[in-house]
Amino acid sequence: MKKVNALKISLIAVVFGLLTGFLIIAVTNRNPYNLVVALVRSMAGFNLLKPDKPINVLYILNWFLETMPIILTGLSVAFAFRTGLFNIGGEGQYMLGCTAAAYVALFVKAPFPLHPILCILAGLIAGGIWGFIPGILKAFKNIHEVVVCIMLNYIAWYLTSWFVRAYLPINPNTGSSSINFPESAIIPTLNFGTSSQFNYGIIVVVIALVIFHVVIEKTTFGYSLRATGLNFEAARYAGMKTKFNICSSMFISGAFSGIAGAVTILGVYHYGRTFQGFDGYGFDGISVALVGASNGIGILFSGLLFGLLKTTSNNLQLFNIPKEVGELIQGAIIFVVAAQYIIIYLEEKLSKKKGEFK
Repeated sequence: MKKVNALKISLIAVVFGLLTGFLIIAVTNRNPYNLVVALVRSMAGFNLLKPDKPINVLYILNWFLETMPIILTGLSVAFAFRTGLFNIGGEGQYMLGCTAAAYVALFVKAPFPLHPILCILAGLIAGGIWGFIPGILKAFKNIHEVVVCIMLNYIAWYLTSWFVRAYLPINPNTGSSSINFPESAIIPTLNFGTSSQFNYGIIVVVIALVIFHVVIEKTTFGYSLRATGLNFEAARYAGMKTKFNICSSMFISGAFSGIAGAVTILGVYHYGRTFQGFDGYGFDGISVALVGASNGIGILFSGLLFGLLKTTSNNLQLFNIPKEVGELIQGAIIFVVAAQYIIIYLEEKLSKKKGEFK
């Protein structure tokens, strides 16, 4: 699909999602203007209801903090998309990244800043290996990657919880999480004196965005991956290593989700976790990749959008509006993007009719 069409569809989807939110709030006898207040407060830290109060930077930093992991998982899904694959296993890869980073944080002695770098590399490798499994099964046995990824998500959930309890020193006060990481392994906060946990992991996110764009758009390897995704048989006939491309793509895709887990555990939690359920970042990455048209710049903006909607959902509760309204807005946006070809078809039909009347 052309980039112009992709941008148009994304903009239509965002407008439709916001209108859906306004409508739902109005139908439930609440003030739709409060959605605007919550959005502005989450995005700019400015309270429209109390304009005399200064801007609260905390809200802006929390928005960026929420955005960081979903941009990384969005890159994960998009990288696979560009090779004609659907990596729905980002959640499991994220969990493996968290646990691998926690293990290195607790058992490897290194000074700062080398220590967090080693932890992130461990998360990258763990997530990459977890993504490589469906990749190799797809390449050599033609087993659909979606089915394998879904099963691996649940295996990762139970595997990481078992691993933390079995191999990490457990905090006696919780009984379900590890002791705190040493200071040398923690990614420092960048909170400008606020209570936000926004941290220097943003540097890792920026580097990941640059690497994604350069590899996919500017290298022969990226061209080979895209060619494999566009037409597997034609790429194979042209002499490209299609099986290698599939395996490599899924490894790199999983690596991005693994990095998301490592950055989150080192910058926010500071201890090894046993997961009570899915955090949802891997699934959010699917939405980010779809709305961002699997393009690096698009993923940056769609990640910021979905991060904004997540933080807005929390602020909506201050106005007695259920936070699920934010999730409904996200669902409406995804619905329009998923139905993009119907919109393009209708637009073409209308254009033809206009041409007939002229």
